[in-house]
Amino acid sequence: MTKEQKNEVIELLKGKFSQYNNFYVTDTESLTVEQIGKLRRACFNKNVEMKVAKNTLIKKALESLDNDRYAGMYDSLHQVTALMFSENPKEPAMILSSFRKETNGDKPVLKAAFINGDVYSGDNSLSALTKIKTKNELIGEVIGLLQSPAKRVLAALLHHHEKQGATAAAE
Repeated sequence: MTKEQKNEVIELLKGKFSQYNNFYVTDTESLTVEQIGKLRRACFNKNVEMKVAKNTLIKKALESLDNDRYAGMYDSLHQVTALMFSENPKEPAMILSSFRKETNGDKPVLKAAFINGDVYSGDNSLSALTKIKTKNELIGEVIGLLQSPAKRVLAALLHHHEKQGATAAAE
């Protein structure tokens, strides 16, 4: 790879790291070509971008953006690395765990995930990542919580109003 090509990859990666708040670092080394194709299709269907790149170039891209912010990710950059970029923080985790279920395996291995500034290290954090609540799920829960007391208040007011109406009509 020429220096120009390396710089192109670094720039491309910097663009992706800047665009997405969430990315996963996975090891796809032991997957067959067919499995990698399947994984790519699963990512594509869920709007997750998958990029395979050399660890040194990934590290250079992260360092040049914000060395401190991404420092916790550097340990995960070894062996074969496939990056998964996603707007939705848990989508890559869902893809990885359903892929493993289908293949009855423990590959691809999750090396680390970077979610809105938090670093999740190691494959054992995969199940926790599948349970992360997305922004929309949290908003839905808050709306649900806000609606229920309002509904009770309205029901109570209507009930009270109807009672008064009935009392007034009786008089």
